[in-house]
Amino acid sequence: MTTISIPIPENLVDFINQMIANGKAETKAEVVRYALRKYAEDEAFASVLKSRQEIKEGKLLEGNLVDLVKDFRKKGLKNKK
Repeated sequence: MTTISIPIPENLVDFINQMIANGKAETKAEVVRYALRKYAEDEAFASVLKSRQEIKEGKLLEGNLVDLVKDFRKKGLKNKK
């Protein structure tokens, strides 16, 4: 595991300490790791919701992935000209 050092505003330090005092975590690192995991989960969930919305809007790609990539590359080159 890697250790990093980052500046944190006093209100977040207070929050971290409160989480420890309330028994929600044992260490500051545990609070920060939990927050980062939660953030990653929220981002993944938002990505799924966005994908579902795009499917509803008909923005769905179907077909062979290799062929789709070739088509994108061809269209990309045409748009650059």
